Amino acid sequence: MRCTSAKTEIQVDRIASNWFSAGVVFRAMDKAFTDLEKMIELSQIPKDVDDAPGAQPIDVPSGSVTFENVSFNYGLGTSGQLSNISFTIEPGKTTAIIGPTGSGKSTIVRLLLRFYDVHTGRILIDGQNISSVTQSSLRHAIGVVAQDTVLFNDTLEYNVNYGKPDASTEDVQNAIAAAQLTEFVSHQPEGLATRVGERGLRLSGGEKQRVGIARMVLKHPKVIVLDESTSALDTRTERAVQAALNDVSKGKTTLVIAHRLSTIADADEILVLKNGVITERGTHSELMKIGEDGDYFTMWTAQAAAAASSDNNTESSQDS
Repeated sequence: MRCTSAKTEIQVDRIASNWFSAGVVFRAMDKAFTDLEKMIELSQIPKDVDDAPGAQPIDVPSGSVTFENVSFNYGLGTSGQLSNISFTIEPGKTTAIIGPTGSGKSTIVRLLLRFYDVHTGRILIDGQNISSVTQSSLRHAIGVVAQDTVLFNDTLEYNVNYGKPDASTEDVQNAIAAAQLTEFVSHQPEGLATRVGERGLRLSGGEKQRVGIARMVLKHPKVIVLDESTSALDTRTERAVQAALNDVSKGKTTLVIAHRLSTIADADEILVLKNGVITERGTHSELMKIGEDGDYFTMWTAQAAAAASSDNNTESSQDS
């Protein structure tokens, strides 16, 4: 019996060892697929521009951003073209750009990140023409929170420090705190080691955006781009995420592409873009003074009415 028992234990140990080995292989394969996904994601970035010969890394001591008579178009009959766009965002200030679909808002972001070169004019950051600096240094100097944060099937920590893999755990925790994600992480049994699932399917929309905010904060950029970063969220979640965005953008040069005007009412300057042209510019109060003849006034009034109607419907359903 003892011999049989010993053989059984040996067999169990072998099976356990095989399962352990299989687990190691599975995790290695999963990591490989994750890395492959990242490579595919990176490969989808447009390669329409090259670094200029002798291009040097950009130096961003303060973060001023200037578009100087910039014109661009993707081709005949396409939307998103820009015509003679000029504006400056002073260091630490916020400029918001609004406009209908196809007006050129996203094109401004793509040009700032130099996914495309301008056709005429130039874009400067702290006086440096972005066409003369390395693209890698340019994109590292700009923090972006987009509408849909790309997450990989890995841990929270991995997804946050994706843009800065040499970051310490303390740095990651500080970035998570800035993104108001600490409470969520503390409720996870595995903490920062919690896996987010394929493209973050285990996270809510608000949680995904906060991970994106934390990732951006970790880069310590002087320039921040918020590209409709809350437009896909419900009103309640949007307010929470917007609060985090407001905190992390303090003292940073910030370009906001907005759909909901309530999120940019405090911007230092608001640009109204229509058919690739800036038709109005000013603060919220200045644009509202234009009245019914102004596009901003019309959009603000319509959105305010829709929000009031939604609030009334919510209150009615709660009362019933």
